[in-house]
Amino acid sequence: MARMPRRAAWTVVLLGVVAALLFFGYEAAESPASQLFGATLVHGPRDRKIVALTYDDGPNPPYTTRILRVLRAEGVHATFFVVGRAVAAYPQVVRAEVAAGNAIGNHTWAHDHLVLDDRAQLARTLDRTQAAILAATGARTDLMRPPYGGRDWLVLDEVRRLGYTPVMWSVPLPHDWEYPSATTIARRVLRYVGDGSIIDLHDGNQGILCARLHLAAHVCDRSADVEATRLIVSALKARGYRFVTVPQLLALRRAQAVAARASHGRR
Repeated sequence: MARMPRRAAWTVVLLGVVAALLFFGYEAAESPASQLFGATLVHGPRDRKIVALTYDDGPNPPYTTRILRVLRAEGVHATFFVVGRAVAAYPQVVRAEVAAGNAIGNHTWAHDHLVLDDRAQLARTLDRTQAAILAATGARTDLMRPPYGGRDWLVLDEVRRLGYTPVMWSVPLPHDWEYPSATTIARRVLRYVGDGSIIDLHDGNQGILCARLHLAAHVCDRSADVEATRLIVSALKARGYRFVTVPQLLALRRAQAVAARASHGRR
């Protein structure tokens, strides 16, 4: 077999290095903690025993309803980042979320990857979802979470222009969309929880209307998330944590910022 010329070999190596740098650079930029593209909410106050429990991709009956039962039984509230097409299909579930004292956030109309959209498309997917939330609950939301965590400068600029606070998460995703057991989900989450953490679970699958389309049961099966919710809440209560919604988390951050400015002014 003919040997590759030295120059060609070095070119291949160089291209491989560049590809690796681009890949890891993209991964770092898209990390939920990254602030490269602009400010996002990643966690709450790190000096308080509070946790924000959040869910993406619903509503998804009957699993969202079962999660609501667990939350009610435990006396805690969460924040649900809902997909517009699912809100339009199951408005009664979103009304139940709000009636129980939970908060709602915008997760786009069809779980769109926002970095592929221009400004008009960004506004359309968020406005359409906002309209569905308003129709279902009578209230608007000023929270949003980008599907897949995908964002860039254009996305966050448009999100802020539309009046939203972009919300990410601080606890690594437990990959609950791969259908691990409830104990596995809980273990993956509890390992990383700290003061002010934002936990991200899933009560649906990209807003797919499984109950309407009669799809295979496993496609939207979130029964493990239902039981994992019970396990996570019980374990964190035992550690002395209190559960708050994302709006409550933001209010605490603002109060801390005001107190810090006042303290600095008295020096």
